[in-house]
Amino acid sequence: MDETGGSPDGYNIIKKISSTRAKKGYSYENMASELSMTPASYRKIEIGKTKLTVVRLFQISKILNVLPFELLGIDNDSFQQINNNINSADFQNKFEKLSQENKEISQKVIEDLRDEILQLKSEIEFLRGLVINQNK
Repeated sequence: MDETGGSPDGYNIIKKISSTRAKKGYSYENMASELSMTPASYRKIEIGKTKLTVVRLFQISKILNVLPFELLGIDNDSFQQINNNINSADFQNKFEKLSQENKEISQKVIEDLRDEILQLKSEIEFLRGLVINQNK
């Protein structure tokens, strides 16, 4: 079995890389040189004998001057949808964190105000005692 794991997606990614490379006029030799590898090693990536890593995918996309998601076969609308979902999840996490921090701060303020009220009540009682003693 090849390094794409026999998956159609892996094959489609390799096929997209190969077709993009050909459209841009790059040879195996050009790509291999840019990637600091032998042409035979690069060819193994395109025929699925060598596993395509994420790092290598990004390097290839940079050489071919395309975005990685294009090589993955994700259209712009799908990419935007994924990006929006990620941003939505990030926003939700940040919102929950801020809400928790706000709750903790509010609880601390309430505790401080309760302490201050108790202190003021104690001072009032002390002053009442002074006034009562002065009037005697």
